[in-house]
Amino acid sequence: MPVVTLIVALIAGLLTATVTEARTLDQIKASGTLIAATEGAYPPFNFYQGAKLTGFEVELAEAMAKKMGLKIEWKALSFDALLAGLGQDRWDMVIASFGVTEDRAKAVSFTNPHYCSGGVIVSKSAAMKDAASLAGKTVAVQTGSTYMANVKKIAGVKEVKNFPQDTDARSALVAGRVDAWVSDRFAVKTMLENNPALGLKAGGYLFVEPIATAVKKDNTALIGALNKALADVMADGTYKTLSEKYLKEDIRCK
Repeated sequence: MPVVTLIVALIAGLLTATVTEARTLDQIKASGTLIAATEGAYPPFNFYQGAKLTGFEVELAEAMAKKMGLKIEWKALSFDALLAGLGQDRWDMVIASFGVTEDRAKAVSFTNPHYCSGGVIVSKSAAMKDAASLAGKTVAVQTGSTYMANVKKIAGVKEVKNFPQDTDARSALVAGRVDAWVSDRFAVKTMLENNPALGLKAGGYLFVEPIATAVKKDNTALIGALNKALADVMADGTYKTLSEKYLKEDIRCK
């Protein structure tokens, strides 16, 4: 076999060997462990408290896994890498406050939403409260978020600056490097309650969206099991308890 042909064959063999498929529900149950990914930098939904990963979504996922008779193995990494890793079968599910959009639904499958929220404007001025007030302004958002996509659609915005983490976008506003920051209503609510000295003010919704867990495209058995587990924790009071613990209200979709 010619050297070039041999090299091509070896490369093809290596690529084939590394191709994997999403684990089926039966395989997950057989292992006893659900591999879940989140960001770990988005309080109060998923964040680190010292070395411990916690938050509303973390505890909710663990309660759902318990209903399924499973333990969770957590993976935490940057927000914009989460869905890509799901497509590469590096984990079974992603729960990280992903808004359900048509584009995302083409690449992954979503469970029923575990809460509904939307993007709100945060600034140092009470007058900056709607899309029209962002004309001529520089706005901070998180990379890969629906907030970035929606702010870019607003006519008249001077510049959209994106940051790896939502907290980085907030810091840019606090430091005066941008005029406004757009983020999730509940993340903003918690931040304002915990940091009143910053003097930041929240405006109105720019858009509203359902938030859901993502799994590999068309992994229907896993979707069904997660939906049942979510319904169970909503029915037995677990969801309400966790929601009020982290958000001081029940945030399920009405």
